[in-house]
Amino acid sequence: MITLGLTGSIGMGKSTVAAMFRDEGVPVFDADEAVHQLQGPGGRIVSAIEAMFPGTTGPEGVDRPALRAQVFGDQAAFARLESIMHPAVGEERETFLARHAGAALVVLDVPLLFETGGDAGVDRVAVVSAPPDVQRRRTLARPGMTAARFEEILARQMPDAAKRARADFVIPTGGSLDETRAAVRDVIACLEALAGG
Repeated sequence: MITLGLTGSIGMGKSTVAAMFRDEGVPVFDADEAVHQLQGPGGRIVSAIEAMFPGTTGPEGVDRPALRAQVFGDQAAFARLESIMHPAVGEERETFLARHAGAALVVLDVPLLFETGGDAGVDRVAVVSAPPDVQRRRTLARPGMTAARFEEILARQMPDAAKRARADFVIPTGGSLDETRAAVRDVIACLEALAGG
């Protein structure tokens, strides 16, 4: 099995690219989706988050705006949250890999792959990238997104140029969907050839 780490900064189109890999029959582990399940109703880390950040959970699981208010701009609080999140997401990833042990290729969709050292645990890395103006426009179009929050998120992420420099593949998303899909298919073909050879 070849594990491909898929990453990219906010607003780069990573979710769209992950869906394209799925459309091509490649199993995809979505770290963000794992977080939503872990933090959702009955999620297994909800009680740990409530214990560390009182008043941030309820019947629907984690109240994301309330949690964001407690960690926004506070690096120590954010580090405490990550100390709960990262191990739990890691366990979900291991379960996914075991379930797809027979696959020739799997994608691990991890937004902070480089920032968390996750690139050391994959065989190859693909970075999804778009021009800065496209990234900003996409991100600020999200519900509840503000320019200040966008800048805070960017500050926690490795710059796009640095990610591209460390990647085995760069998948551009600034053009048409057909161009992006062609790039995804090229990556799959390259990795399948590698697996076969």
